[in-house]
Amino acid sequence: MNDLSPQIPSFDTACAERVGRYLDTLTKPPGSLGRLESLAVTLAGISGEDFPRVTPPAVVVFAADHGVAEEGVSAFPQSVTAQMVVNFAAGGAAINVLARRLEARLEVVDVGVATAVSGPGVVHDKVRPGTGNLAREDAMSRDEARAAIEAGQRAAERAAKAGCRCLIVGEMGIANTTASSAILAVLTGAPVAELVGPGTGVAGEALAHKRSVIESAIAARGVDSEDPMDVLARLGGLEIAAMAGAYLGAAARRMPVLVDGFIATVAALIACRLDPALHPYLIFGHCSREPGHARALAALDADPLLDLALRLGEGSGAALAFPLLESATAILAEMATFADAGVDNRDGH
Repeated sequence: MNDLSPQIPSFDTACAERVGRYLDTLTKPPGSLGRLESLAVTLAGISGEDFPRVTPPAVVVFAADHGVAEEGVSAFPQSVTAQMVVNFAAGGAAINVLARRLEARLEVVDVGVATAVSGPGVVHDKVRPGTGNLAREDAMSRDEARAAIEAGQRAAERAAKAGCRCLIVGEMGIANTTASSAILAVLTGAPVAELVGPGTGVAGEALAHKRSVIESAIAARGVDSEDPMDVLARLGGLEIAAMAGAYLGAAARRMPVLVDGFIATVAALIACRLDPALHPYLIFGHCSREPGHARALAALDADPLLDLALRLGEGSGAALAFPLLESATAILAEMATFADAGVDNRDGH
């Protein structure tokens, strides 16, 4: 790409290899800590540090509304987006509980809620009050998509300036699984029927209707699948664009990004199409129950850390995976080497 974000530094392969060799000197059989070891190597390559740190983490939840909610694609009314922002501000949502457990910095960003919202910790960076109804018009203009990406970059910059060492990004937006499914179908060429799930609880005839709305929207919008900004503008969401921007902004600062569920992974796919240099900075927290999530993960060649049958969003699955990153860095920093402990290694030395 990329005029949408600062230059993303190269993954530090030399540092990663050095840390891999160091792990083999610790008091354990080589590779016996499995993915904790590969996580430690990844975090070293991302940070360029032999002993990387991921605490404190930052959690940023982007909130925005979707005009396509008018088509009855969600089990909940659009008003729930603003109500949930108030709930986040009051500390009552699942991500609040999990962020407190992690002692994370939590920020809620209104990048496109249809109505005015306020509360402690809510950042107002609204591009427009909700997207257009993608079933009838483009979701937004390219300039608006760019503005939402830039809002996400500003959130990553605030987290970095606050001293945070890892970014967890969540979202809130009624009907955003519809937009995400449409984006994923265009970017991967997969049939909509294989991607679209219940979202907030749509089933039966309502689920068939949701699939039909997405198929019709893709056909009507005339999207250029080779142009990620065109895909984002015609079919996307303001919070999806902001998430992509946050990923790009974090990577530019050598901050690892812990990716959440379906919508977050679709945002990651868009961001990687915008700038492939982002990919090594992404760590995938979990695989959700949304059927499209596995397809989105596959498109990114991603192997998620957890599978807990989640489908909430908000950054909840990524937050649950964060302690694994903490453990990986602690192993590096605190375990004794064979030489330090006076323990013979497998060669008897």
